[in-house]
Amino acid sequence: MTIPVHVIGGGLAGSEAAWQLARAGVPAVLHEMRPARATPAHQTGQLAELVCSNSFRSDDWEHNAVGLLHAEMRRCGSLIMAAADRHKLPAGGALAVDRDGFAQAVESALAAEPLVEIRRAAVDAWPPAQWDSVLVATGPLTAPGLSEAIRARTGADALAFFDAIAPIVHRESIDMDVAWFQSRYDKAGPGGGVADYINCPLDREQYAAFLAALLGGEAQPFKEWERDTPYFEGCLPIEVMAARGPDTLRWGPMKPVGLRNPRAERRPFAVVQLRQDNALGTLFNMVGFQTKLRHAEQVRVFRTIPGLARAEFARLGGIHRNTFIDSPRLLDGRLRLKAEPRVRFAGQITGVEGYVESAAIGLLAGRFAAAERHGYEAPPPPPTTALGALLAHITGGHVAGAFQPMNVNYGLFLPIETELRGRERKRLVSLRALADLDLWLGHRAAA
Repeated sequence: MTIPVHVIGGGLAGSEAAWQLARAGVPAVLHEMRPARATPAHQTGQLAELVCSNSFRSDDWEHNAVGLLHAEMRRCGSLIMAAADRHKLPAGGALAVDRDGFAQAVESALAAEPLVEIRRAAVDAWPPAQWDSVLVATGPLTAPGLSEAIRARTGADALAFFDAIAPIVHRESIDMDVAWFQSRYDKAGPGGGVADYINCPLDREQYAAFLAALLGGEAQPFKEWERDTPYFEGCLPIEVMAARGPDTLRWGPMKPVGLRNPRAERRPFAVVQLRQDNALGTLFNMVGFQTKLRHAEQVRVFRTIPGLARAEFARLGGIHRNTFIDSPRLLDGRLRLKAEPRVRFAGQITGVEGYVESAAIGLLAGRFAAAERHGYEAPPPPPTTALGALLAHITGGHVAGAFQPMNVNYGLFLPIETELRGRERKRLVSLRALADLDLWLGHRAAA
């Protein structure tokens, strides 16, 4: 009899991983602490409970990266997507679900699966040595004992409990007729470059208008279970910094010193800097712009910055409680802990954001673990696919030292050779992704 794989965490990632293991003929033990132990965020003891929104976001596979991820997961036999499709609600182009019906469908499917055993108890320590294959999918509310065990195994600086996120902009949407490349004082960075930042200049009037828009923006409140999460002085929301005085930002993240605008004789009054955020150079991070503004407000306010009037955002900013590991440093390309390969990580704890992204990493981790049980190492999905792009991001597709949680977006994909832009370009990327996914699935079937 095949030895079971132990999956810790019955959220979307853990549920999907257990399903993929069973579909591959590998038994799984799924450990979920609820309802024996409640969390501040969950309301029920159901597997795959949706804690926040009931939306899986866009279902447009041709022009939206998360919609493409939906399509890829469906082709991979995803339980999460099957349950979502079965319990979808009217939501225009988005995939919204009846949250109770969805969770019941996932739990019923797993409970009826003879190769899945559900154990309702917390795993409060590092998995015992006799569990020779373990998948940790505990999400942002990992049990304290397990969190401490992870910290002890990975290092004190490798597990974050506080997530300060700055917006990320698609490089092609930045107006380079206004902005320019330069590092402060032309100082060479680790790669030797002296022009590593994109700089957006503001004069006195533009800075005053930006400050007024920022301070007038509506903030997103903390969730109940986040309210006692403290701000750190090193990652204050930009609107909190702005409220400390009109010059705080321009002598903080917007300081203009050491920079010269090649199109103007006078030094800018303030500057917004953007730093490359992925190895492909398609995404740039707004330096120091972590924020609690509502997403629509962020788009409105940040597009007042010269050079960003038509900015398209791969990710908007936020500050919230989270638990995620430094995956690029700790995990290999099959989601195994480099220091202890019997343990894999999956879901939000790996540094992905969103329901679908978490489930997608659970899907891959389950498939990788199943292949290992059958005696072979599964190839990763191609980086041209949504699954592959997401996996590449959390296992190395970042700029060193800058890893932050991310939703799937087209900026993570390998570039495609085309003169087309906008929706036409996205459709070509999506068509390429599905064709390459089919080849990968065929290769896996042959293996």
